[in-house]
Formats: sequence, C-alpha cells, structure tokens
Amino acid sequence: MRIRKTGLIFGLMAAAAVVGLCVSLSSSEGEIPPVDPRKPARLNEVLTNEKSDTSALYGLDRKVESYMRQWSLRGVSLSIMRRDSLVYSKGYGWSDAEKQKEMEPSHILRVASVSKLLTAAGIMVLQEQGKLSLRDTVFGPRGILTDSVYTSVMKDPNYNKITVEDLLRHKGGFTSVGGDPMFSTRYVMQQNHLDTPPDHLTLMRTQLKRRLRFVPGTSQYYSNFGYLLLSMIIEKVSGVDYEKFMQDNVLFPAGCVDMHIAHNYYEDKYRNEVKYYNGADSGLIEEYNNSGRMGDRCYGGNDIRSLAGAGAWVTSTAELARFVASIDGRPEVPDIISKESVDAMTQWFDERTYSLGWNDTKPTGEWTRTGTFSGTSALIKYYPDGECWIMVTNTSTWKGPGFTRYTAGLFRDLRAKYSAALPARDLFYE
Repeated sequence: MRIRKTGLIFGLMAAAAVVGLCVSLSSSEGEIPPVDPRKPARLNEVLTNEKSDTSALYGLDRKVESYMRQWSLRGVSLSIMRRDSLVYSKGYGWSDAEKQKEMEPSHILRVASVSKLLTAAGIMVLQEQGKLSLRDTVFGPRGILTDSVYTSVMKDPNYNKITVEDLLRHKGGFTSVGGDPMFSTRYVMQQNHLDTPPDHLTLMRTQLKRRLRFVPGTSQYYSNFGYLLLSMIIEKVSGVDYEKFMQDNVLFPAGCVDMHIAHNYYEDKYRNEVKYYNGADSGLIEEYNNSGRMGDRCYGGNDIRSLAGAGAWVTSTAELARFVASIDGRPEVPDIISKESVDAMTQWFDERTYSLGWNDTKPTGEWTRTGTFSGTSALIKYYPDGECWIMVTNTSTWKGPGFTRYTAGLFRDLRAKYSAALPARDLFYE
C-alpha cells in the first residue's frame, strides 16, 4: 500500500508539472522529493558495448581480457553499479564463438546459484503480503506443504520442525551425502525405477522418504534441494507458477523484464542468450534423462530447468544490477521490499550462519553472492561504499566454485586502480 500511495503522489506531481503548476507537497514525514523525470530503460534493448567505451577505462578492459586469457574464458559480461546508478556495462569475448558473435551487455546468461538471491526476495515479498512468515513450518499439521502426497511418505518426524527460514539459511537438515538430488537425475531415475526425469513433486517424494541428516535449525549444509522446496512454497502460497510469480511480483517491479527460467539444450535457448562452454571437463557425458545419448555437459548433462529457484535463472548482468539496486536499502532506486526485509536479508550473525539469499553479508557492509555450474560462473560483490560489481562468464573452469575467489581478487584490483575513473552517469535510464 505504501508503494501504491507513493506512486499516486508522484503521478499527481508529474501531471501538475505538465500543466505548469507549482506543486509543493509535504507531510509529517518531511518533504516529498521531486519527481525523477527520467524514463527507466529496457536495459537489454538499449545497452551496447559502445556505451561503455572510454579511454579512461582502457586499462580495465585490458585487465579483464588478460583475466579471460588466463582462465580460457570464451566470454564475460561485466556490470558496475555505484550508489544505485549503472555506470558501466560491457561484454568481452564471444557470446557464441562458433558464430563469431561478440558478447554484449544485452546478452543473458545462466547465473546458477545467484538464483537463490531472487528466490529469497520472492519469499520476503510473500511475507510482506501477509501470505507466509519466515517462522512458518514447511511440513506438519500447521505447515505450508501439507498435502498428503508429501506427508504420506515421510518417516522422520524432524521434517515437521523445518521452517521457511531454515530453508533460506541452509539449515533444513538436508545434505548432499550420496549425491545432490538436483544434479543426480539419472541416479534418482535408476534408484526409483522411473522412465522419465522426475518432476518436482516426484523428486520431492523420493527425498522425503529419507531421514534428515541433522535436526533442522541446529546446523547448516548448503542445499539446492532446500531452495527447490522454497520454489514450491512460492507456488503453493501464491497459487501461480514460480516463474510467473517471480516475474510479476519481484522482477518486473524491479525493472527486470528479461529474466527467465533456463532451458536445457542449445536449440531451446532464448534469442539473446549466450552459448556455454566447459573448461577442462569438456568431455561428453550421458544425458541427464537416461536417453543413452552422449552430450555436452552444458547441454543435457544436468536438468538445469528443474533447478527452478535453486539455480535456473538467466539474466544479463545489467538487469541483475538493477535487481540488486531494488533490494539494497538505498534510496536512489525504489526497493521492492521494505527496509525491515532488506535488514533481515543482510543481517550478519556469525561465520556459521548463511544470510537470506546471499552467501555472506559481513558486518562491514560487504555482501557476496556466487553461482557456478558447468558453463558458467557468476559473482556479485556489493561493497560498503555503494559500489556493486557483477561478472558472469559463459565458460566454466577447472576450479569450479573456487573460481569466484579469483574473480573477487580481480574486482579488488580493478576497484583500486579504476574506481575513480568510472563515469558519473546512470545507464539504468534513457
């Protein structure tokens, strides 16, 4: 309601300005700021590499290109935001090397576990809508997922102790001992005598037969399956498909109009989506669906689409920056969640506690979100001075998840040398 009222006031102010009226509005909370006359851009339609070409940042470009050669990266997308203004957005290398298509900031890429940050924001939106609470239990008599199709297979009473917050913080009791179910589709099919890859309901039933590895809330273990459950909670509580809820209630309000759930195969990719490449692990493997065919690890090696809110989103780094600007608590870009929700997502407890959606939110104000699987590596670094650096590659490396530590080091180097040279502008607006 607060957002709608603000939008109405801004609309009245804009209308008054058109007819030449001088409007002065005030309230007990103080002066209402003037209307921002700029029009938000549809970023993936207007951004080009040329818009970030500047001789002052020639050295930054050379550093990024050197980093790509060092790690044999086919393509990289980099966006830099300062105090909620997009000041730099550029692609390097190839979006599709075989077709000689250069990477542009308008290209969208898989962002793997960065998807968890989006999902966490969706949960916060539902909490603000009064449709759930982080304290709600997931299963059990008063839980959210109470359908007998789930509960009939449970044998461990500890499932009834899992809360929504436990899932967000990877404290639900799940581990990957015996394999991560989100990346073990062939094994799940074989062990459960399935003829087709399990849908979310079937996968959930196969997992709920197992005992939890620890009592929920007492420890933590990074869990993709936990974020699949959060995706299903969003669907159950909202009554609509996860992707549609996220687009209509989280992403579109944030100004992100070109974010989608990924497809598994190259021929099904989105119009402006990149091609993905493996590094050292480039050999062919059996397809996830037990078809018997051999394929590229990036295309058919895993059921990427089934990851949903755990790791299936594709986006440009520019739109990802816009999303971060909408959940960071700064005033320049209106947030889609309240200050209380921003504070909850970024609250720091200790080194043993994951933040909500973020990997880590240090008490200094530095926030981190990473994502990695075959064909991609993504890193968001939000710094205490208000700068946010985002890099996503279309190539995986032999370092796997550890690769993002090197990208963080690259960011430190580039910030020290080139932060002062970043232009004072805002590419978020036309």
